[in-house]
Amino acid sequence: MARYLGPKVKLSRRVGVPIADIPKHTAKRQLTPPGIHGYRGRRLRDYGIRLVEKQKLRYHYHIMEKQFRRYLDEAERRQGNTGELLLQLLESRLDNVVRRCGLGRTIWAARQIVAHGHVRVNGQKVDRPSYQIKVGDVITFRDRVHKLVRENMESMGGVEVPGWLELNPAELTVRIIANPTRDQIPFDVNTNLIVELYR
Repeated sequence: MARYLGPKVKLSRRVGVPIADIPKHTAKRQLTPPGIHGYRGRRLRDYGIRLVEKQKLRYHYHIMEKQFRRYLDEAERRQGNTGELLLQLLESRLDNVVRRCGLGRTIWAARQIVAHGHVRVNGQKVDRPSYQIKVGDVITFRDRVHKLVRENMESMGGVEVPGWLELNPAELTVRIIANPTRDQIPFDVNTNLIVELYR
């Protein structure tokens, strides 16, 4: 599978919002368009506005276009608001849960922890970052990665764990107590524009 291996801050600059909650991405000067003088081109048209919203979501969850399209198809298949269901599916990815609890500093770090086989879901090893967690699942970590995870928690300092997750810092376990709702997702994106883009 193709992966983006280039500079990550450039992605934040391209879409105009920080895609990771670390100082490198949230610094004010980093939100200027990429390029030595910034992009001073024409205003975006309707298609461009919708495309930028879609790219924000893709970059924030670090997924490829084909994978994103599958999530959208699944959200359309289910009963309910397609935009909210899409966010719920993306938020329920295993790598994202590790990030939301502050156990990985960024989505890329959380993805690496999962891909290297350090995560257990209900006692079973899971090494797929895209694994969909469900209500009642319990996430634990291998002993050899406890030191790294604790360092990540300390370096993040005061990460607010969403209400749909229950973190036990002493034992490094995470329990899924509910499905995520729109107001519990700390990333601002207009999902209606994304759904319109694909119609």
